[in-house]
Amino acid sequence: MIVLGVDSSSSTATCALISEKGVLGEINLNDKKQHSVLIMDMIDRLLKDCNLTIKDIDGFAISEGPGSFTGLRIGMATLKGLSFGTNKPCVSISSLKGLAYNVINFTGIICPIIDALRNNVYTCLYKFENGELISLTDSDCLSLDELIELLQEKDEPIMFLGDGVQKHKQTLSEKVRNTYFAPITSNYPKASSICSLALPLLQEGFFNDLNTMAPIYLRKSQAEREYEQRMGL
Repeated sequence: MIVLGVDSSSSTATCALISEKGVLGEINLNDKKQHSVLIMDMIDRLLKDCNLTIKDIDGFAISEGPGSFTGLRIGMATLKGLSFGTNKPCVSISSLKGLAYNVINFTGIICPIIDALRNNVYTCLYKFENGELISLTDSDCLSLDELIELLQEKDEPIMFLGDGVQKHKQTLSEKVRNTYFAPITSNYPKASSICSLALPLLQEGFFNDLNTMAPIYLRKSQAEREYEQRMGL
């Protein structure tokens, strides 16, 4: 089975092709161009470099969020279109879970943090158990203080990664015990991680309903918040 995956949840645009044998190819671009400009060109280039066409793809994988509202919408619309056009299944995967998969060899608690602005982060706690990535909490948008309070209860080593690390590293180091920080290359989303998480689901026959599949934001957009403030809601 060949899976094509995309993660557009951050400033990094990434697409990958994997099979049961491993990663066939991957492109990661941390570019200022909008994802709407990059993603289809990246997919076309990756398919050509791997001597494949869209007809060779058996399933699709897409990051569902949380993350950049615009990036998530672009990526999901693109993959839904490809899935519908080829009549091949599509699976959506949490962008936080995709980040956690980047440090597959860590044995403690994995805490991906995506910057949600205003001293907030998108986060979820994970751990690898018997080779499977298990969620220890629900995905949530927390203030940094709320996250620290949650982690202060933990005795195990904690690995932080994600684009929120650079902003909050010093505070986390000072207030959380047994802290580790992933290599800088692991702080960026990788479509190969999204694909790797989706592959066993697709092999088992699981797929999302394209009519209901949608990004998961975890909080309202700035425009929605400003509108509610103006309307006194």
